[in-house]
Parts: sequence; structure tokens; C-alpha cells
Amino acid sequence: MTEHTYSGRQNQVKAPSGLLPAMLALGAGGLCIGTGEFAPMSQLPDLAKGTGVSVPAAGAYISAYAAGVVIGAPAIALMTARLPRKALLLVLLVIALIGYSLSAAAWSYPSMLSARFIAGLPHGAWYGVAAIVAASMVPAEQKARYIGYVMLGLAVANVAGVPLVTWTGQLLGWRMSFSVVTAGLVLTGIMVSLFIPAVPADRKASPLKELSALRSPQVLMTFAVASVSFAGMFAVYSFITPALTEISGFELSSVPWILVLWGAGMVMGNIIGGRLADRALIPAIYGMLFWNLVMLTLFALLSPWKVTALITLFLLGNGFSLVPALQSHMMNIAGDAQTLASSLTHSAFNISNALGAAFGGLAIASGGSWISTGWVGAAFGVLALVLMFLSVHMTRRSHSWPNQ
Repeated sequence: MTEHTYSGRQNQVKAPSGLLPAMLALGAGGLCIGTGEFAPMSQLPDLAKGTGVSVPAAGAYISAYAAGVVIGAPAIALMTARLPRKALLLVLLVIALIGYSLSAAAWSYPSMLSARFIAGLPHGAWYGVAAIVAASMVPAEQKARYIGYVMLGLAVANVAGVPLVTWTGQLLGWRMSFSVVTAGLVLTGIMVSLFIPAVPADRKASPLKELSALRSPQVLMTFAVASVSFAGMFAVYSFITPALTEISGFELSSVPWILVLWGAGMVMGNIIGGRLADRALIPAIYGMLFWNLVMLTLFALLSPWKVTALITLFLLGNGFSLVPALQSHMMNIAGDAQTLASSLTHSAFNISNALGAAFGGLAIASGGSWISTGWVGAAFGVLALVLMFLSVHMTRRSHSWPNQ
């Protein structure tokens, strides 16, 4: 499968109200979906009490969402291969709206599990399709930058969306948290209707062509890179509260504000990462993978001291710069399977989530400290670099991929 540039000048479409409102609409969707993904993690005790289960059992609500993402991204891509992109974005918002409405109304363990699964279904497809739409509105040399702006909504969710929704839930109850996300999705739907251009689907698209991505070694290897590249960050994130309180010595009340600092690092990294990827995509990916490896190692070494812990967490957040770069790379090598391959990237990120939490927990259960998750992350960082090297070497040996 040869690499091509998806967003060439000949493929550009013009947003009806300008590029900025269109990007705000795409970013708003990312903000709502990202907030809806992470906010329940901080409200598990309330969700457990509200649905009559223990806190460990309520952890399955997070797993159910992740399962929805992993299953929904490829399934929706295959079923909607010929649907115009704008219409597909609206369909995805409707599915999310149903999931969050059911979450707000959930009355039992099974009903909440089902609601969270439904809410997760459009997650990967939204970011994948939004990236394609953003790329279609700009010249090829700006593609990664604008894909980064789409992902900015996910980063901003950690800075503003999650704290706001968590505070609302503490004040008015957890059902109101889901209701706030629901309202945001309705507003996003209006913005998409007004500001997103009509981006036609490929008339030659079909489920079989989308499935062709799974026969590409380049796509499968990049999927593997994405599946482990963020496992280290999630290993740290999953146990960050006890790491900060038990090792770094912060008060529990300080943790939300420290996570805002991490989120600010994600915002900065997302912006810088898109620009670096536009200049030199493959070197940028190597550099970002190495950056994450170094920062995860420093987290394990420097977290016992408050100042160095804060600096390291901010810089670790910068590692989010890898998201637009990997997304752009996946689109470049996807050929005719744009929707599936682009959505698979976000399924891979949720696999990273599961791997990070599982191996981080294993390290702690085996006697490691709360910051031993940094060493787990560093190991995943080495693995990601090896997989990326093999991917590049394999593709260049096949003479199907020009130097970037």
C-alpha cells in the first residue's frame, strides 16, 4: 500500500462560515467526548453508591466505555463507509447523546454498564472522522497542525472540562455531570450543522475497501505503536493520586489542580506536536516517543520532591504531541481506508489505557512504590520505539514509502 497525502489542495473544501468556526465545532465535540470519558473516573465512589455497587465493581464502568471505543471505532467505520462526513459526524453525536442521556438516567449496575458502553461507541470514530474533515479544509502541508487542533478538544477537557463537570457533580449530584455533557453534545450538534462544510464520502468507498487497511503491514504496525506508546502515560495517570499524596507529599485537595497542570502540558504539546509533524513527520514521531521515554523515567526518579514532580508532570503532558503525529501518519498510509484507519488510532489509544493500568497495577501489587509506574512506562516507551523502527524499516524496504 503506497503512502499518499490525504489532504491535497485538490481535495480542499471550504467551510461555510470560515475555518475557525468549523474547527471550534470539531474541537467542541472533542471537548465533550473527552470530558465524558475522564470525568467519571473522579466520581467512581458516587457512581458506585448511586447504582448500589462497590467502588471496585464500579471500575467496570470505565472498562465498559473503553470496550465501546475499541469495538465502535472499526464497526462504525465499516458500516458508514459511504456516508458523507458531515452526516456521519451528526450520527456520532446522536449516538453519544443517547449514551450520556442513559448514563444520567441509569438506575442500576447493568443499566450504567450499558449506557457507558453506548457512550463509548462513537468516541474513536468521532476523532477519526473529525481529523479527516479538518484535513480536507487545509493544504497538505498544514494537515498535521489542524489534526492537532481537533485533538486539542481532548486536551482542553483535562484542563477545564473534567474539573468543571466534577465540581458540578459534587455540587448537584453525579447525574448532573452527565447532563452537562449531554447539553454540550446538543450545542456541538448545532455548531456542526452550521459550520462544517459538506465533505462528500468517497463514492468508491466500501466496507471491503475499508477492511483493506487490515491487510497493510504498515497500518498494523502503526496500530501496534499507538497501542503501546501511551501505555506508560496511562500507567502513571491511573495511580497518580496516591503517587502525589503518598510519595510527593501533596495534600489530596491539591491533586485536581496538579492534573490541570498536566492538562496544560497536553494542550501545549498538542499544538507544538502538530507543527513539528508538518515539518518532518517521521523524525517528529521518533522524537516524541523518545521524549515520553525520558519523562517517564524522570517521573520515577524525581517524584519524591514536589517541585520536580510538578515540572515532570507538565513535561510528561507535553507527550500528548504524539497524538496528531500518529494520526497524520496513519492517514498517510491508509490508502482508500481512511475512516477505518483513522478511527483505529483511537481504539489503539484505549488499548494503551488498559495496558497501562494493568501493568502499572501489577508493578505496585508486586511490591513497587506508587511511582514505580514510571519504570513501567519507560519499558513501554522502549517497546514503542522498537516497533516504530521496525515499521519504518519494513516500509522502506518495500519501496512503498518515500522518505519524510
